Amino acid sequence: MVQVYIHDNKDDSDYRAPHDSGTELSLDELAKLGVIYKYCANEEEVDEIAEERKYKNRDVVDIHKGSFKSETDFNEKLAMFYKEHLHEDEEIRYCLEGTGYFDVRDSSTPENWIRCLVEPGDLLILPPGIYHRFTLTTSNHIKALRLFKDEPKWQAINRSTRADSLPVRKDYIAQINQY
Repeated sequence: MVQVYIHDNKDDSDYRAPHDSGTELSLDELAKLGVIYKYCANEEEVDEIAEERKYKNRDVVDIHKGSFKSETDFNEKLAMFYKEHLHEDEEIRYCLEGTGYFDVRDSSTPENWIRCLVEPGDLLILPPGIYHRFTLTTSNHIKALRLFKDEPKWQAINRSTRADSLPVRKDYIAQINQY
């Protein structure tokens, strides 16, 4: 089951460390940000969610040091994933192997990150327009199933004033302000 807590905001150490502030959050608190969590015991359960949400395509990413030409390439890719960004599409990930952290920006306390530790069986759905970032744990490995409504794409829009003014970001803010 996913672990959800406030990130300690200590950015001077390895971002793959737990960074647990000691303040746990409930799945209901995560849901107030529009983030959906499900535990799926197998891919058949993921298939049901994919059908409900009209996902037609998928792929698998296997991120570890050996999947890159060099350790430098690996570190550069992790740094790219860890930059605060949003997507115009829903992001849905199902952890098959390994572990990773999804950090989502807390809209009610914007200086805070909410950290979600995902392990095999955990499925997270991030709404379009939410600021987030991703990193591995110190195990340096995750294999995840990515689901897409159309053709597979991963277009990150790094946080900036431009990103704040996008319709998808404004729609996201309007949705969570309803809570």
